Amino acid sequence: MASLFGHGLVGYTIAKVANSGTGKLLLFLAMGSAILPDMDVLAFNFGIPYLHPLGHRGFTHSIVFSILWGGMLALLFGKQRKTIFFAVISLSTLSHGVLDALTTGGEGVGFLIPFSDERFFFPFKVIRVSPIGIGKFFSEWGLQVIFSELKYIAIPCLLVLLFLHFKRKNNEH
Repeated sequence: MASLFGHGLVGYTIAKVANSGTGKLLLFLAMGSAILPDMDVLAFNFGIPYLHPLGHRGFTHSIVFSILWGGMLALLFGKQRKTIFFAVISLSTLSHGVLDALTTGGEGVGFLIPFSDERFFFPFKVIRVSPIGIGKFFSEWGLQVIFSELKYIAIPCLLVLLFLHFKRKNNEH
């Protein structure tokens, strides 16, 4: 998996791209939703194996979960902006699986669960897989993850955010 920081940054960027005028609520929901799929690591505590549809990188990383989660939060919080809430939350949630499919480790991502248990990686696995557990993150491995995420997540997000900033500033004049 990419780290929680990388996932959260992508959720933040997606919400900023939407520029929905919904305030900070959508921003925080997008960031949280981009991180949420990794709650599936709790399945290990219940004896659910990694490759089970409810295991790590399973259902919570799927397209169906992203749509259901986005729909639920849009209904709960979207008010008159349900469509933008749905789009931002669904894309932020799905971004988690996309980043994980770009990592160098794990067993792939169950994008098509519940219709197929097949796991997927993208052909270019460029993001160093993050260790599971905070203790392991503060190690040489964790440092490699940080540099990898700077290169493949933070810099692209920063470029998008800078582009948006200057575009909006230019539109004000």
